[in-house]
Amino acid sequence: MKDNALPEYWLRGKIEGYPDLLQPIVHSLLQSKLEVHKYLLDFSDVLLWVKPAGRASVGFHLQHLTGVLDRLVSYAEGENLSLVQLNYLKSEGIPDNNIFTNQLITKFDKKVEEVLEKLKTIPVSSLTEFRGVGRKQLPSSVLGLLFHAAEHSQRHIGQLLVTVSIVNATS
Repeated sequence: MKDNALPEYWLRGKIEGYPDLLQPIVHSLLQSKLEVHKYLLDFSDVLLWVKPAGRASVGFHLQHLTGVLDRLVSYAEGENLSLVQLNYLKSEGIPDNNIFTNQLITKFDKKVEEVLEKLKTIPVSSLTEFRGVGRKQLPSSVLGLLFHAAEHSQRHIGQLLVTVSIVNATS
């Protein structure tokens, strides 16, 4: 059976190897990965940096999806952002004709797989531990950060779908 014939991940049951409390996050990340591939099938690199109505480009969304997962997991692990992460954040959405859609999809896929591997090792007892976010060390928890990583990814997947639809229809 093809993936597109299967129900969404949240309706496929438990994914082995992950704590029960993290299943919704795992489902969301796997769904995001599936949808990126679905929505960008045959997408033209010429349209990667087009900003319809001044909104974010497909390239931005793909870079941001990868970057936000990386940053939020760092916070969940109790780390501050590195200079590499801060520089990546600053570069998100800056058009670069040497970057192609398939490269950005591959980076996102790798980041999702990396996060999924980390989720296997997170002790459930740590999910309510406090974590400071950003320079101001705003309060969150490990679970809050991981949940936000998943829901923020889904938010950008929705925006990506609309952006792809618009730029494809107007090109």
